[in-house]
Amino acid sequence: MNFALTAEQIEMYNMAKKFSEKEMIPYASEFDQNSTFPINQIKKAWELGFVNTCIPVEYGGNGLSLVDAVTVGEALSYGCMGMHTSIMCNDLALTPIVVGGSEEQKERFLRPFTESPLLASFCLTEPGNGSDAAGIQTTIKDKGDHWVLSGEKMWITNAGHADWFVVYCSIDPKLKHKGISAVVVSKDFEGIEIGKKEHKLGQNCSDTRSIRFNNVKVPKENMLGGPGEGWKIAMKTLDHSRPLVSSIALGGSQRALDLSVEYAKERKQFSVPLSKHQAIQFMIAEMKMKVEASRLLIQKAAWLADQGEQNTTIASTAKAFAADSCMQITTDAVQIYGGYGYSKEYPVEKLMRDAKLIQIYEGTSQIQRLVIAREVLGK
Repeated sequence: MNFALTAEQIEMYNMAKKFSEKEMIPYASEFDQNSTFPINQIKKAWELGFVNTCIPVEYGGNGLSLVDAVTVGEALSYGCMGMHTSIMCNDLALTPIVVGGSEEQKERFLRPFTESPLLASFCLTEPGNGSDAAGIQTTIKDKGDHWVLSGEKMWITNAGHADWFVVYCSIDPKLKHKGISAVVVSKDFEGIEIGKKEHKLGQNCSDTRSIRFNNVKVPKENMLGGPGEGWKIAMKTLDHSRPLVSSIALGGSQRALDLSVEYAKERKQFSVPLSKHQAIQFMIAEMKMKVEASRLLIQKAAWLADQGEQNTTIASTAKAFAADSCMQITTDAVQIYGGYGYSKEYPVEKLMRDAKLIQIYEGTSQIQRLVIAREVLGK
């Protein structure tokens, strides 16, 4: 058993950490307050190979393992959780093609993303259902030589900037998960209506919108797998993406811990640094415990996936634990900063706001517990 990162992984982490310190941290507050989409950061991250980590070498990708990807993800999220949500979105959207596409589809849809910094969105959630993914109401109808896609999606990351959408729909909503299918849709297809940008609590630089598909014609060859195979593709995708999302929480947690330690050593109360007070020491110790446990869970979930082993339980465990830990750690960071922590002049209030979303998207912390319980109890 070896818990050490390889020399290459350490080099990738250091490169990504340097990028986050130079290209993300200096702009994080401004982009958050102005809801500025980090398009330049995404392009620079793409040039460095930090985008589209899921694309295999044979289709032009860098051949990164999932352990590589979560290592990079932690470092980038240290700079800004919101920016990295936008960077990581391509992996969430393209993984269904990797796990469910034919060789022809992989070549046609994946390679363009390695040749230019295109963006893609993952379209699963709807206005009437979020956690109940099997309750999808968006429909796909067979019209002979093409499909017709109709319905609305909600909370879609990068929707206003995406070139392609991977859309989950149903051949018959009454069939629940047995009817779910997945199709690849170009932004240029007629009948796509992009909604207004959502004003959120946190991660404001990340673009989040609704999308309506008004009888959109989709080529037959754009369906991944076949009719009714979308649920299986979605579940495989989430096993891969949940460690990635967990790494966003980990990066934010590590940043909050580092800022708290730095502040506790400098700030004095009752004539001594905060770090000398046992109450503060206990809070920082709890932060450290949660960071270390989160990292190990995330790395194990990623490692299992890289070995081709089932990682559903550990992926959900990592997601729930890392997300909940990040929320607690960032909240405690604000508490350690006191009144200054509540001010936008200091970075910890943004970390707390950004952290909340990770408990919600990509499956809420409650849904992760449901997944874990079902796996443990034998469904």
